[in-house]
Amino acid sequence: MPSDPIKEQLLDAILPHVAFDGWSPAAFSAAIQDAGLGRAAAEMACPRGAVDLAVAFHERGDAQMLAALREEDLTTMRFRDRVAHAIRLRLAAIDDKEAVRRGMTLFALPHMAPLGTQLVWGTADQIWTALGDTSTDGNWYTKRLTLSGVYASVVLYWLGDDSLEGQATNAFIDRRIADVMQFEKVKARVNDSTILKPFTTPLARIMAGIKAPSGTLRGDLPGIWREH
Repeated sequence: MPSDPIKEQLLDAILPHVAFDGWSPAAFSAAIQDAGLGRAAAEMACPRGAVDLAVAFHERGDAQMLAALREEDLTTMRFRDRVAHAIRLRLAAIDDKEAVRRGMTLFALPHMAPLGTQLVWGTADQIWTALGDTSTDGNWYTKRLTLSGVYASVVLYWLGDDSLEGQATNAFIDRRIADVMQFEKVKARVNDSTILKPFTTPLARIMAGIKAPSGTLRGDLPGIWREH
């Protein structure tokens, strides 16, 4: 989706104010003034004010991560390392740590939590898609759910990391990915267990019946169910 030049202008203008005022109406008003825009034009571009700019800030980071991924050859990496590398590129796309901290405060509010969750899910979805995920059943959801949890925990750790060149965060990313891979190994052993087959086979059928979103679906539905 093409970026809105007015929104981009407001985003650049609001960032110096976010450290002091957060993603707030006061910061939005200051951005309008600094950008030399009329309030009507600004509110047309951002009906929710600073909230829309907080979303744009997150989406800008996602876009920069994807651009960086396209420039790299990941063919020699194990898949787990590709995922870890994508997370590192997403963090590298952030040039304002305080803006992220203030964003987490905003999206921790009860009425804002669904939007914050949607943004993190979107990041996980873009990583999986960029890395060539072809799943079309319930695994499409579980992969993104798992990576959303990993990415959210990494960001929280990164915000408090003052180690040299983020070495502690790099190690934390590796540990979190290793935890996920260990879980996948256990899940595979459970699925292969003869004793547990009576329980795992029906579950596998249920998961296979859940389909990933497609371009023909309504935008307000997360997926479809198909009978076999």
